[in-house]
Amino acid sequence: MSRFFPGRRRFADLSEQEILALAISSEEDDAYTYTDYAETLRKDYPDTAKVFEAMAAQERGHATSLTREYERRYGPHVPLIRRESIAGYYHRRPVWAVVNLGLERVRAEVGRMEDESANFYLQAKKKATDPGTAKLLESLYQTELQHEEIAGALADRYLPVDKRSEENEKAHRQFVLTWVQPGLAGLMDGSVSTLAPIFATAFATQDSHTTLLVGLAAAVGAGISMGFTEAVHDDGVISGRGSPIKRGIASGVMTAVGGLGHALPYLIPEFWTATVIAIIVVFIELWAIAFIQNRFMETPFWRSVMQVVLGGALVLAAGIFIGGS
Repeated sequence: MSRFFPGRRRFADLSEQEILALAISSEEDDAYTYTDYAETLRKDYPDTAKVFEAMAAQERGHATSLTREYERRYGPHVPLIRRESIAGYYHRRPVWAVVNLGLERVRAEVGRMEDESANFYLQAKKKATDPGTAKLLESLYQTELQHEEIAGALADRYLPVDKRSEENEKAHRQFVLTWVQPGLAGLMDGSVSTLAPIFATAFATQDSHTTLLVGLAAAVGAGISMGFTEAVHDDGVISGRGSPIKRGIASGVMTAVGGLGHALPYLIPEFWTATVIAIIVVFIELWAIAFIQNRFMETPFWRSVMQVVLGGALVLAAGIFIGGS
């Protein structure tokens, strides 16, 4: 038993028979994982789904070869040994968690999966005493090492350049609609709309603690409001903007971040030091918004600067004027 993982076996303590059983279950699990990716992506990316279907078929073929080798040596019963029962063994991230990060992240995850499988077979073949088993494990090791070439060949078959570009463009567009647009709207609202109350309070009281409390209330309140508004006003079915929950999270979190950016400097007790830092943070936030608009929304950079930085500066000036009057 592993000292640091109670109830789990160490890979080094596994017998050759147990290693083969672990390899079989791992290949079967990976086949299910690739099938899950295919089913999840089929609606939006049907050609990429075909690639994952083919990879799932390959994994099932590996499991079949390993099962035959096991039965040749040990008989028909294969004990169930899962990867989660082995201390320090690699694990697979949930399909739903990876898919939510976008198509390119899914492809990167597949590369990681194959690399981990290759390392497993490299370690497994070192413990093999039977020539036939060692030969099979070496073959599987070499196959997993070639995952990029295999995936590339499958992509060329099912996903030619024009379809791949089309799917990449669709994935990027969906990312912008689901995450960037509501996140940017939230960041703009949180950064600009909280300027006046925070700096009006700051110059009216010249007290860091009071200003911090007002800033926290304004940022958190605005984040909750924007998040709920984004989540409930459009279910994404007709507009194609994606999950309302994802959009609500993006909008709410970025709204709060935008307000907290120039509220948190007032954790510093010395009022003028905190205020100078807060003003610097404001201009960093506004330039960041202009950059994001230019990068993802294709808004000309200097137009973004004029709209965001100039507008934010006017709101900041209004808050300072009202607070100081």
